[in-house]
Amino acid sequence: MRVHFAAILAVVIATGCAVGSGAVVAGAGPDELLKLREGPGLEHNIIIGLPDGTRLTRQRCVTNAGKVWCRVTLTDRPSVAGYVSADYLAHR
Repeated sequence: MRVHFAAILAVVIATGCAVGSGAVVAGAGPDELLKLREGPGLEHNIIIGLPDGTRLTRQRCVTNAGKVWCRVTLTDRPSVAGYVSADYLAHR
């Protein structure tokens, strides 16, 4: 059973991280911002904070220290790019 769960989880992550797919910041909280970082991990510098509802275009996702990070661009400002935790992205 554990193997099946892992396989399903891998498919869900891969599907949710399709290159060029639209995403929106969700779950950061009303008084919090999702940090857009220079690289995939907490050790990377913060570029900007993104409020819930920010529209993003997902480029690719990678795993670092057991967490999934997605490279994204701001849909309305494609020149702004970086990495965010996939935990705070919803499909749009």
